[in-house]
Amino acid sequence: MSADTATITTNAVGHAAAQYRRHSRTLWRRMLLRTETAIVLAIILLIIFAITTVPYFAQPYTYLTMILNSAPILLMLLPVTLIIITGDIDLSVGSVVGFSSAIFGLSFHAGIPLPLAAGVAVVGGGLVGLLNGVLVTVVGLPSLAVTIGTLALFRGIAVGLLGTTAITGFPSEVTQFIGAPLFVGAPAPMVTVAIIVVAIGFAVVLHLTPFGRGVFAIGLSSETAAFSGVRVNRTRLILFVLSGLVASATGVYYTLQYSNAIGTNGLGFELQVVTAIVLGGVSIWGGRGSILGALAGGVLIATLNKTLQLAGIGSDTISIVTGATLIFSVVVAGIAGFISRRRRSKASVIAAGVEKHRAIPNPKSVPSNH
Repeated sequence: MSADTATITTNAVGHAAAQYRRHSRTLWRRMLLRTETAIVLAIILLIIFAITTVPYFAQPYTYLTMILNSAPILLMLLPVTLIIITGDIDLSVGSVVGFSSAIFGLSFHAGIPLPLAAGVAVVGGGLVGLLNGVLVTVVGLPSLAVTIGTLALFRGIAVGLLGTTAITGFPSEVTQFIGAPLFVGAPAPMVTVAIIVVAIGFAVVLHLTPFGRGVFAIGLSSETAAFSGVRVNRTRLILFVLSGLVASATGVYYTLQYSNAIGTNGLGFELQVVTAIVLGGVSIWGGRGSILGALAGGVLIATLNKTLQLAGIGSDTISIVTGATLIFSVVVAGIAGFISRRRRSKASVIAAGVEKHRAIPNPKSVPSNH
């Protein structure tokens, strides 16, 4: 057995041992130790704290507006979660919201029917995603640099198209429907249904399909994924296009929600998206995460922001809290990853010792020449 083969075998045995230890735990222990469970518990505790200490937090209207305000983030983080699991990142989603909002507003203002104007805006966002994907997969540029560049580029185009002018006058029946509750007195708006449906779709793709397994494989090792038959570049390209389509559709929704098309729509959304995803337990280095965790992270940030707003905290302080939360999430994820790697390394050493012990022949079993 060669040294490389022995190393691979040892690592595989160590990984298998770690997997066995995790799955040998009872179901309730596995669920309790998941990041998603911790985030959900944090949301529940924060809501209880806010209800008892913050005025008006317990009102149904509070939850209605909280979901309406966080809906763009909860929608956009779904495809970006898959991108981050592959080890890439998309920081252009906020500017795509503004870009699609500008296209949607200008198209509607030019007399194009509302559904067709929305379709044009969504296609425009898809093309932005396609551009990102081509630059990353075909040209070979790092996704961080590419999406920072397109963030600035398409934000500038959006502002250049509209300037300081805001396009309004969208049909009132449509804008009222966007912000309406599911039923009279309900604490959730209509967009909740869209969030749930889209989230289920992405969860099924990520966790229950070969495409999703390929996404995780790319995040762990793109070279190994390629040798395993995963079409790495095609998968990454598809994810960037999906991100552009969802971000542009969110731009249309955001425009109708506030009945206002302006180039600065979606400004700063990319920070909130990445913060929610990382806070939800998705590894910024790729290979690990879940849709449920990312959504839970988004809901936690939305709840925290609403609590601070009702407590009279200014927007600047909320931005500081959001940035601090992102840093905290990355630090915690880094420490957890370090501990996990140390444990896997110890498991590999133990497995190597077991294999070496098995390889030494028993003296009693060696036939004597006498």
